[in-house]
Amino acid sequence: MTYSKYQFNNFCFWPSNPKKIIEFIGGSYLATKPDFSYKRFIESLIAKDYAVHAYKYLPQFDHQELSINAWKDFRKCKKTINRRIGRDLESIRIGHSLGCKLHLISPDGGRNCEKFVSISFNNFSANKSIPFLKNVSNRLDFKSEFSPNPKSTLRIIENTYTQENNLLIKFTSDSLDQTPSLLSSLRKRVSDKSRGILMKGNHTLIASAGLREDLLGEWADDNLKKKTIDKISELIDNYD
Repeated sequence: MTYSKYQFNNFCFWPSNPKKIIEFIGGSYLATKPDFSYKRFIESLIAKDYAVHAYKYLPQFDHQELSINAWKDFRKCKKTINRRIGRDLESIRIGHSLGCKLHLISPDGGRNCEKFVSISFNNFSANKSIPFLKNVSNRLDFKSEFSPNPKSTLRIIENTYTQENNLLIKFTSDSLDQTPSLLSSLRKRVSDKSRGILMKGNHTLIASAGLREDLLGEWADDNLKKKTIDKISELIDNYD
């Protein structure tokens, strides 16, 4: 049985006897309702007895502020569940798209987690991420960029991110993915155990609420999505 509640900007899903905590940050816009957008992925993790804390946020240009707020709220939720079950649980951080970046620039540099799983890392500039922004900024003669910008983000990862155990998942049909640049930055560090995995799929593959199955029955569901999400959950469960 799973107990769920919303607190500290996190949708919290707590199995009766969780073995670890998953701290999940989704991609821009998808993360405004992660309990819905990533429903099947979250359920696949709960089925393996993970407590899942899925962070909710609205897109903004200051990614550092988003990262700090997420980190603080995850800490609060972790203290709550630890008090609830009477023991300290290890945490695993998972990010999808922009969510990867937010975890990677967290204030603790990845020290307070067991491992990090990056799914479809995205680190584009504001002009590339927001299609109309480039045209508007040119017409109105102003410049706007995410903070930190793409180059600064990779420097932060190389210089301050300390987590050694990182699993990077990239999909074959994903034009938004920038996992190779992330892997390159991680491997520039003195001590690193990061590895990458290529899987069949696209950028939004794990963002599946299972709506087609709910409405039309199991025969109508995307079998590749379902199997891939289950495979990713297995990888997370078994990755050391």
